[in-house]
Amino acid sequence: MKEERQPAAMKIAGVKGMNDILPADGALWQALERHLFGWLDAYGYRNMRMPVLELTSLFKRGIGEVTDIVEKEMFSFTDRLNGDELTMRPEFTAGIVRATVEHNLLYNGPQRVFSIGPVFRHERPQRGRYRQFHQIDVEALGFPGPDVDAELIIMAKRLWSDLGLTGVRLEINTLGASAERQAHRAALIEYFEKHHDLLDEDARRRLYANPLRILDTKNPRMQEMVDGAPRLDAYLGADSRAHFERLQQFLVDAGVAYTINPRMVRGLDYYNLTVFEWITSELGSQGTICGGGRYDGLIELFGGKPAPAIGFAIGVERLLELVRLAGRLDGTAACDVYIVHQANEPDSAARLAFRAAEALRDCGVDVITHCGGGSFKSQMKKADASGAELAIIIGDDEVTAGEVSVKALRHEAPQERVLLHNIAARIIALLPESGTNSETED
Repeated sequence: MKEERQPAAMKIAGVKGMNDILPADGALWQALERHLFGWLDAYGYRNMRMPVLELTSLFKRGIGEVTDIVEKEMFSFTDRLNGDELTMRPEFTAGIVRATVEHNLLYNGPQRVFSIGPVFRHERPQRGRYRQFHQIDVEALGFPGPDVDAELIIMAKRLWSDLGLTGVRLEINTLGASAERQAHRAALIEYFEKHHDLLDEDARRRLYANPLRILDTKNPRMQEMVDGAPRLDAYLGADSRAHFERLQQFLVDAGVAYTINPRMVRGLDYYNLTVFEWITSELGSQGTICGGGRYDGLIELFGGKPAPAIGFAIGVERLLELVRLAGRLDGTAACDVYIVHQANEPDSAARLAFRAAEALRDCGVDVITHCGGGSFKSQMKKADASGAELAIIIGDDEVTAGEVSVKALRHEAPQERVLLHNIAARIIALLPESGTNSETED
């Protein structure tokens, strides 16, 4: 009787626009994240971690219902257990402010905080725009500025410099105070009503709900008309002008070059005063890598006591593209030391290898111990491919003598034998200064 063949299992692909980060890329992600945490520590910003899921109403209130994010781009669904309307976070600020109000974080004074992780947009994937992507979100809560506004801009400039990025420029603007924006808003509505025939469908829909967003149009047929619209700076009062002038003075003192872009807007009522963007010429049309602004009305909108706040977000995938171009961060090395071992009595070499590896890890050295057998030649190929600075070799002679052999992989140096109880001190001496982690160096 002929045996029936089982059908081959179907492969399941990942969701389009939600990308896997594989080990080869993960090393560079880790290198960047280590740098980011050190950079944020240097400015006194502390980590906050919020849930990926929030109530949909949080984003409708925080981002605004007449926005592309809320209308078109949110991953939202109804929880079958209790009927809650839930959304996978499209950005961090709303969740951070919700947590700040819920846990009364400003009770003991202002807070410098940051968060990093995935965010989600239900849109067509393209270069630099994914359905799941990652952001670094930095917020200063409870500070009226403009000194903290300048701090956020200056710290971003330091990040670009530390990562070796070039061609990144800063644009700034001020949105003024609420009453000034309302007067400008009324003038915009009146102006656009006079040019109603030139408005496209999106602009007509936003005319009364969110007229500022019309200024952001990418429609070339509307551009000339939009360029003639009333400008906000004509409606600014003395306090708003003074805030903006002080910000500019701080930036000049810090050597931060900038351009004032009077068309840079945020279409939500709680945004005020400072807004800014860092833009690169290296990524085509997806040129904004960091955007921020002051939102002094949002904490009160979420039920907290009125308090000022400002923050910015950086797209990690876009930043990584620039980091790769700059070549400043190295994510190739998986370890400092790779241990190869083979002996007539296999377990004797493996046992010595594990003892040596743990002694090195106790001193902060990153070690890969070869597993799975194989010839010395094949193991040495893997040692070289790991990016390690040094290989430790253990054979029959080393097992008998209680020693290891140490071979440099990245530079010319004679191979040497080291007693096991001296291994940590000798390996640390042979490694470059950056080869061990900071805990050991301290």
